[in-house]
Amino acid sequence: MAIKRIIDGVHVVPMGNANAYLIEAEDGLALIDAGFPDKEAAVFTAIRALGRTPDQLKHLILTHGHPDHIGSAAAIVRETGARTYLHEADIPLAETGGPFRPMAPAPGMLRRVLCRVLYDHNERLAPVAIDEPLVDGTTLPIAGGIDVIHVPGHCAGQVALLWRPGRMLFAADVFMNVMGLGDPLGFENLADGRASQARLAGLSFDAVGFGHGGVITRDATARLRKWARAR
Repeated sequence: MAIKRIIDGVHVVPMGNANAYLIEAEDGLALIDAGFPDKEAAVFTAIRALGRTPDQLKHLILTHGHPDHIGSAAAIVRETGARTYLHEADIPLAETGGPFRPMAPAPGMLRRVLCRVLYDHNERLAPVAIDEPLVDGTTLPIAGGIDVIHVPGHCAGQVALLWRPGRMLFAADVFMNVMGLGDPLGFENLADGRASQARLAGLSFDAVGFGHGGVITRDATARLRKWARAR
């Protein structure tokens, strides 16, 4: 699948049943997440489709340390020299390449099956060094300002990111939007996950992207709040 524009300055890059997001700004390109392993070519193709070159990718911001979000990080950094960011709780996962923490399936038969099929906490990846830890409540001085929101539950070091100029929320795997808005495949801690869902539903934004599934660009805040209230 090709790169797709979401809003001005933001493009989604399919990374093998996972999404990465490319942000264009005057200070260079920023990439949110790195997808599954061996998907780095999708990023370089997307960059060139925008008339840019890989060396213009300055920042790689990882929402959490699961294999489907950091899998191609080492290869992307090797090609671009991008500065890397990840919450301190997950930095050891990225810098060793695994194994990863166990995760229990989210409620429901489908997620119980898919979590066991798709998530292997013993998977090993090429390790990637992290340059800067992401800290809850801070704003990265990247692309006009990106707010960092720590949202554990699915993964202890998971963060969501709110890009101020475009009022777009990158919700990582707090939710997924495959066949409708819902839980991720699993949780390391269900209670923390529910609290994180409520926290994001309390924010205000115009669009929301997920690690898995389609982006919401209309009534995004209202849709997340409605889903969260129904839990």
